[in-house]
Amino acid sequence: MTTATVDDERIARTSTLTKLLKRPEIGALVAAIVIFAFFALTTDAFATPSGSSTWLRGASTIGIMAVAVSLLMIGGEFDLSAGAMTGFTGLVVGVLTREYGVNIWAAILVSLLLALVIGAVNGILVMRTGLPSFIVTLGTFFVLQGIDLAGTKALTGQVAIQGMTQVPFYDQAKRVFGSALEVQPHWFNLNLGFMRLDFDWSRPLTINASVFWWVGVTALATWILLRTRTGNWIFSVGGAQTASRQIGVPVFKTKVGLFMTTAGAGWLVGMLLIFTTSTVQSNTGVGQEFIYIICAVVGGCLMTGGYGSAIGAAFGALIYGMVSQGIVYAGWDNNWLKAFLGVMLLGAVLLNEWVRKRAETAR
Repeated sequence: MTTATVDDERIARTSTLTKLLKRPEIGALVAAIVIFAFFALTTDAFATPSGSSTWLRGASTIGIMAVAVSLLMIGGEFDLSAGAMTGFTGLVVGVLTREYGVNIWAAILVSLLLALVIGAVNGILVMRTGLPSFIVTLGTFFVLQGIDLAGTKALTGQVAIQGMTQVPFYDQAKRVFGSALEVQPHWFNLNLGFMRLDFDWSRPLTINASVFWWVGVTALATWILLRTRTGNWIFSVGGAQTASRQIGVPVFKTKVGLFMTTAGAGWLVGMLLIFTTSTVQSNTGVGQEFIYIICAVVGGCLMTGGYGSAIGAAFGALIYGMVSQGIVYAGWDNNWLKAFLGVMLLGAVLLNEWVRKRAETAR
């Protein structure tokens, strides 16, 4: 009787451990808590209202893209044009409104349609030619970068669009993409088990609209992945594309849709940036594409596809946002951020592989 009870307890513990290990976002969640606690304890500005607003704002735009990229990576593909897309869509709105007097909402719609078309072209080229998405989207990246730089300069004589606040109805668009909400928590504490952090804020915390968009995109992506047939298709085409096609999964439709999703996310971030700062540079977003991938991998996505989490990618972006500002508040050389990203990527890849194998053997 005792032996049976012990066996039952072991089975229960194994089942709980297996379920926990199968959650790809667990590692990123733990890392985010540790990093927050570290900078909150070692710096004066990190956990203040202004400090928190800064790293939340930075993490939000990275997070939106990281979530979209995580869906694409789960589907077994990459998009290296995602960073340039954010600048491209913002520049389209800026040029159309500032140089040609197009209504701002019409310009926003045109930029969205262009982004979706480019995303569809990326997906169709990948599926029809059989070329790696790395190569196809790398080509798109250079095309967009050239258009952003040469095209903007040819049309405006400059490499940046400024003065967007003078455009009619700018305030309407700003309320949707660039507004902010102030909250006054006054006091709260965070009990981490091994330590307790108390915060007494006399100033309000500013939460930018991009943070709400980030939360909404993450929630929507998570619902799609875990609760819909489309989510099953995404996991299926990333894990076993040939087998998926044989059982009737619309592989072409699913993958093209994922590329369009990434492009749409690039449009959204482009809008958030231009209506928060009222300006956009021709090099906006260039170089960010690898950060999106790193955040997705840190959040549990496998480079081989078929496994990952939208919530995990959001946590990965939160880690990046906290570290990028925490280094500044700590007074360190900002170049250490690059070293941290490299270590974070390698560590996440090794951890994800170990967790996946551990979960399989613990079944």
